[in-house]
Amino acid sequence: MGRETKTRPIRHAGSVGVEMTCSIRREEALFKSDCGLAKMTVATSTAKIEEDGFVWARDFVPPSILQDLENGISEITGRTRAGVRDLLRKCPPLRAFAQSSLVVDCLSELLNGQPFPVRGILFNKTPEANWRVAWHQDLTIAVCEPRDAPGFGPWSMKEGIAHVQPPSAMLERMLTLRLHLDDCEENSGALRVIAGSHRHGKLSAARINEWKRRSEAITCDARRGDALIMRPLLLHASSAAITPRQRRVIHLEFATDNLPNGLAWSEGIQE
Repeated sequence: MGRETKTRPIRHAGSVGVEMTCSIRREEALFKSDCGLAKMTVATSTAKIEEDGFVWARDFVPPSILQDLENGISEITGRTRAGVRDLLRKCPPLRAFAQSSLVVDCLSELLNGQPFPVRGILFNKTPEANWRVAWHQDLTIAVCEPRDAPGFGPWSMKEGIAHVQPPSAMLERMLTLRLHLDDCEENSGALRVIAGSHRHGKLSAARINEWKRRSEAITCDARRGDALIMRPLLLHASSAAITPRQRRVIHLEFATDNLPNGLAWSEGIQE
């Protein structure tokens, strides 16, 4: 997949926080670096993300910010570890980055609302920690504890954190930002997506297979500092890497809504 060149500027609108009952505290000082001088662009329009389910923000994060994020991540993980959950809680530089105007302004353009980060995960494919991911949608959210709520379920636990499938309507109002810390191509396990598959709600296994047969997959080649912004319901997959280098991706999920019936985002930001 070639690098797209059509761009539009992103306006600055400040930062945002949403109060949660069981959440991490917002950073006192938001991310301070030369991000205000960075050239911030979104590779396609809001209409395109609604049509295709994803857009690119090429060269989204400048080198100085990437280095700060890497330094923070290196304190909690080694090179051979495949991934880290609960990353917003564990990595203060990432928590600040996720609240910065660089991120919030971009996503508010696409969500038509005030986004806040609700989950962070590090994925790191290396020769020592390598895997493939079958075609799927991201159907679960991470919450503080299980509570009965209409339309929420089934429930599961991952590394001690409660996860639940919310109604499709909530997933349709969320966005995921995948920030690439390394160059990533098909032979290093790049993400593959099926454009437009997010517009049909939660898909059964049979319907996923039908999409696979009838649709062309797009390989999401990326450079260090690129960000792929996608809908959780977009069908996506990845192959195992075949190159002897790491492929680090920071996966950040954003929402605009509080949860009902006393549910609370596990990593939601609190002022």
